[in-house]
Amino acid sequence: MSDNYKKSGVDIHKGYEVVEWIKKIVAQKFDTKLSNNIGSFGCIFDLSSLNYQKPVLVSGTDGVGTKLLLAIEANQHKTIGIDLVAMCVNDILTLGAKPLYFLDYIAVEKINLEIITDIITGIVDGCIQSNCTLLGGETAEMKDMYIKNHYDLAGFITGVVEKDKLIDYKKNVKENNKIIAINSSGIHSNGYSLVRKIFFKDHNYNYDHKFEELETNLITELLKPTKIYVDIISELQNQNFKINAMANITGGGFIENIPRVIPNGLSAKINKTKIKSQNIFKLMQRLGNISEDEMYNVFNMGVGFIIIADNEEAKKIANFINGFKDYKANIIGEIINNSKTKIELIND
Repeated sequence: MSDNYKKSGVDIHKGYEVVEWIKKIVAQKFDTKLSNNIGSFGCIFDLSSLNYQKPVLVSGTDGVGTKLLLAIEANQHKTIGIDLVAMCVNDILTLGAKPLYFLDYIAVEKINLEIITDIITGIVDGCIQSNCTLLGGETAEMKDMYIKNHYDLAGFITGVVEKDKLIDYKKNVKENNKIIAINSSGIHSNGYSLVRKIFFKDHNYNYDHKFEELETNLITELLKPTKIYVDIISELQNQNFKINAMANITGGGFIENIPRVIPNGLSAKINKTKIKSQNIFKLMQRLGNISEDEMYNVFNMGVGFIIIADNEEAKKIANFINGFKDYKANIIGEIINNSKTKIELIND
């Protein structure tokens, strides 16, 4: 075969190596009775064996944003795939869906088998944490599109829920419902343009800088993978707790995400004194001289996921979460009548 394509920047043989390696790891890690499609034109998933009566499919897609730049510049790629899965999976959980399968898209300047292996290993880890399969994907080598050694990631998740168990916040959320916060693992994967500005543009810290406030060096803290909430949400569903609504605290922080599950005429009243923010958020606010309002509009502030439930049920849910693995939860607010704003942050 002619080397002209390779000279133009595309090494198809390395692409074949990537596909073969992914086939092997998928066969080792996932149930191929439900799916076995790596390398095919299309991806097949057998839904019939799962015994749903009226299944509704729920899909989502996302990326990792400029957190990728930190992984690339620090040459640490092993957990960025977890972030990719988490960003997609946590969104569909809010509708009551259980993840079924994940697809990835990896676009690179040049295929580096070691880096691709690290990325895929993280994606596989994220899928295992999410109890879903890696169904397929695409790896594209585009030398003219990307800076040397750079890459981009995108993910796509599909989950399933029984039609009568879809979580409909418009019907469920009522006045006096309580708002439960579940802890995040850190910054997760949002706000990294500001994160990078604070630490590396405005202050020029090294990646291995150690702050007294942090338990690890800076880059380890910043690359902590996004927490995946599948295990705790699935367990709450299995225990038949009544959940009125859920919100993933993703891009836009509290200010943009909680209102997405608040019906018209109601508002989420959040008591900020009840929120247990990790030190990384306090550090960024101090170094960046950022207002508290902006912090809550950019970052998760230590809360990765929100559940809204009736008063007594909320107490039971919070107690259950606090007894499950390393999760921490507490009630941080309530739903009130208010047609002027969907969210109100107070210090009380």
